[in-house]
Amino acid sequence: MATPAFEDIADTFDFLDDWEERYRHVIELGRAMPAMDPALQVPATKVEGCASQVWIMPIIKDGRFDFQGDSDAMIVRGLIAVLHALYSGVPVAEIARIDAHAELARLGLDEHLSSQRSNGLRAMVQRIRQLAADAG
Repeated sequence: MATPAFEDIADTFDFLDDWEERYRHVIELGRAMPAMDPALQVPATKVEGCASQVWIMPIIKDGRFDFQGDSDAMIVRGLIAVLHALYSGVPVAEIARIDAHAELARLGLDEHLSSQRSNGLRAMVQRIRQLAADAG
């Protein structure tokens, strides 16, 4: 059920030999994301439960989910880019059907992130699911 953009990330992860290269790739994905307008980085868009500062602003257009996101930590910004690839363009009603844990496990992120980062990633997924439910 993953999007083509997420499948591209999964294919790249399969190609990269070690976790140091994969971490660098995640950071590069974060660097490539468009910057979020600082005016949107407000308490209403902040994701609670993350050790880093994280903001997610939903964008719903023609019944499809998208979002802008940002973080003050580069690796977390990269994780936001991975989530963007997983969820962007998906119909709002289908967001809850995406098994983010299973999709992210395909990348091995569940085994290679610190517990703090894993908790933050779960908080971001929960926030995205809640935003989609509120929009639906």
